[in-house]
Amino acid sequence: MSQDAEERSDADGLDGGYDADAVEPKWQDRWVEAETYAYEGDPEQDPNTTYAIDTPPPTVSGSLHMGHLYGHTLQDFAARFQRMYDGDVLFPFGYDDNGIASERLTERDLGIRHQEFERREFQQKCREVCQEYEDSFTEQMQSLGCSIDWNHTYKTIEPRVQRVSQLSFLDLYEKGREYRKKAPAIWCPDCETAISQVEMEDDERGSHFNDIAFELVGDNLDRDEFVISTTRPELIPACVSVFVHPDDEDNQELVGERARIPIFGHEVPIIEDERVDMEKGSGVVMCCTFGDQNDIEWYQAHDLPLRVAIDESATMTELAGDYEGMSTEEARDAIVEDLDEEGYLRDRWEISHAVQVHERCDTPVEYRVSKQWYVEILDHKEEYLEAGREMDWYPEKMFSRYEHWIEGLEWDWLISRQRDSGIPFPVWYCEACDEPVMAEKEDLPVDPLADDPPVDACPECGHDEFEAEEDVFDTWATSSLTPLINAGWDWDAEDEQFSMDHPELYPFDLRPQGHDIISFWLFHTIVKCYEHTGEVPFDATLINGHVLDENREKMSKSRGNVVDPENVMAEYPVDAIRYWAASASVGDDFPFKEQDLVTGEKLLRKLWNASKLVDQLTPADPVEEPDELDPIDEWLLARQDAVIESLTAKLEDHEISKARNELRVFFWNTFCDDYLEIAKQRLDSDDSDSTAYALRTAHRRFVELFAPLLPHITEEIWQSLYADGGSVAEDSVHLRDWPTPSGYDADLQSGETALEVIGALRRYKSEHQLALNAELDRVEVYGRIDGFEDVVRDVMHVDELDARDEAADVTTEIAEISLDYSQVGPKFGEKVGEIDAALENGEYELSDGTLEVAGEELGADLFEVREERTYAGEGQMIEADDLVVVVQN
Repeated sequence: MSQDAEERSDADGLDGGYDADAVEPKWQDRWVEAETYAYEGDPEQDPNTTYAIDTPPPTVSGSLHMGHLYGHTLQDFAARFQRMYDGDVLFPFGYDDNGIASERLTERDLGIRHQEFERREFQQKCREVCQEYEDSFTEQMQSLGCSIDWNHTYKTIEPRVQRVSQLSFLDLYEKGREYRKKAPAIWCPDCETAISQVEMEDDERGSHFNDIAFELVGDNLDRDEFVISTTRPELIPACVSVFVHPDDEDNQELVGERARIPIFGHEVPIIEDERVDMEKGSGVVMCCTFGDQNDIEWYQAHDLPLRVAIDESATMTELAGDYEGMSTEEARDAIVEDLDEEGYLRDRWEISHAVQVHERCDTPVEYRVSKQWYVEILDHKEEYLEAGREMDWYPEKMFSRYEHWIEGLEWDWLISRQRDSGIPFPVWYCEACDEPVMAEKEDLPVDPLADDPPVDACPECGHDEFEAEEDVFDTWATSSLTPLINAGWDWDAEDEQFSMDHPELYPFDLRPQGHDIISFWLFHTIVKCYEHTGEVPFDATLINGHVLDENREKMSKSRGNVVDPENVMAEYPVDAIRYWAASASVGDDFPFKEQDLVTGEKLLRKLWNASKLVDQLTPADPVEEPDELDPIDEWLLARQDAVIESLTAKLEDHEISKARNELRVFFWNTFCDDYLEIAKQRLDSDDSDSTAYALRTAHRRFVELFAPLLPHITEEIWQSLYADGGSVAEDSVHLRDWPTPSGYDADLQSGETALEVIGALRRYKSEHQLALNAELDRVEVYGRIDGFEDVVRDVMHVDELDARDEAADVTTEIAEISLDYSQVGPKFGEKVGEIDAALENGEYELSDGTLEVAGEELGADLFEVREERTYAGEGQMIEADDLVVVVQN
């Protein structure tokens, strides 16, 4: 049996209940095997006829978590909708497997440190460990039913991507947008590498403020010391000056004098500078090389000397004297103890303050002078802001995060890292004059540690010995190129210019990502792609929030509130999980609630059972549309037209949760609970071509509308009931055209009212233990049901139906006023009894939501009013929202 025939055989009929455990893996495998979601675009086609998604390459640093599950599902909603709505969609996938994250993963998994191995040996270990995680990650992504084109995948360490990354470096260097400089840089002592500003975050930690006395050198002042407050006494050996604010009258006499550093004994100048915070500590501050950004600014502005007391591993250097070899924390305690013993410590107290740490390892950062490569960005801040303004932001409020990040930038982008696993800089340096020699574009990718430079002699001085660059790129320097990687950006040696294999993809239509990496991935992608192409790399960005626990707390292992996706996927159908993922407003953090999964599972059963009923009620062969549809049937299709128009607009604007809720309510309430019941009765008593056609047509469109949200069950239903017998690569529901309004015309409000009347009469019969086909003598409807009188009469077996436009003779009376005693008791105390008595006797007034009783005035939050409506005419009144139906039987 061929695979096509097998697919049709397996999906033939909808017998029994829905078995997600069998259905979901079946279609996941077949979609991949048949390459159902392969991108088939042509470089010559109009860019407006393709939809390209710039998907985030997840860091290969662990297993799938709830954020992955939610974020990738959100991307898939967009991909599946656009594939049906517009046609050609590129939905690629990548793995970010170079840099610090992959190194630390390897070290953790193998219980090793990178310093224990030669670079190439350690790199190979990284490749092997990452490959295992990538294989697992691929399986997990496929098990989510994501419509990824697995022919379009990449790894950020593979040769093709290394070439693109090195080309980017050379292009920016030639454009004058990069430079190498020996200067203070942010440094992580644990990772032993320079990092960029974006990789720092604040962490609240306990510490101590220490008041330390500094001696004044000379006898020409009225005092012989001053006090400095610091949280980092271990930096005292690196002190190079003391600063006072020009407006500080109390300490102005110190300016121009010299101070002796306690314990260490060296002397430093006392200088004035407006950057001193007079409100902090004593108002006198020491400048050390380096403790923070202010120290760096003072060092540069006043041409101060460099004293390096802390090395690259946060260990005290020989400059620290007796404290050499200690960690900074050990030295801090030892120095404070010695300051106290020698009489320099004036006070010490505990504090809690924000410490800047490396986001990868939570290690407090230091500042060290070193030679590093930078991308110049501070001079183009306004251009990057304008690029952000050109994009559509979903939600719009997220643009402010991007804006605030750019406005707060203080450093150019440091892109060099002192690590082993990464993409090497394609640079050598002349040993004589340090002139950089760049690789030729045609030779990329290169590894300077293994490859020779492209010249025999230095073009600057003629020297013939070169030193290879040992640093590697920051991982974001490569991840920021994903639009260019996926579009096939490369150097065309023949035309001597950059070109793209797939220019129809660029700029990309959508960049989906989390709000936590706006300053990382989104900003850096705009920087790189804008500098290379002069264009904004994508038209819109879709920002998702984080998944919280049920109490809206951030999930963390330390709190013990982490939800494991594998456990969730083992217990619930993937489509139910996707239904939960569609519940959040884009951009908002939202809680994981198991009840949402239960609700999703119920919807799957409802869709399956409704599909079985439609199949049973209507002929297997397609029913042609009759010349004239019955009013209720045309109303259903017209109402569905309106829903399709609304859903399309919402999905275009990525309002997933609103679209999900509107579709569910219309399907569950209107189609299943109302129309299906009507159709059952009509088809049981009469072979109505009108109803059979409307039922099949509406159901077929429901399957298509649910397809982006619930891909597995809709594929199973489609292949069973509607597929033409082709392969899933040709005949999948997910390759169908998105439904469009068909132009059906009906009085939507009258039809809605008619369904409410039928529902009210159905309840009446149930409450009075009457059969649904029991005859009713007379029914009066106070509401407009023009054109739908016959369907009410026929379906509910009404002998005489009278529909009226005027209001019914109904009296509304207050039946009860209930007090919120939890608030009324504390507020009115002993007077509560008097208030109760007055209410019992009807001695009160209600006005504009306020209750006046027993001389007191109660706001609307303190009471509730229950009203009863009484019909003055003959018969029994049935209420349905604002509608009044009277039965006379």
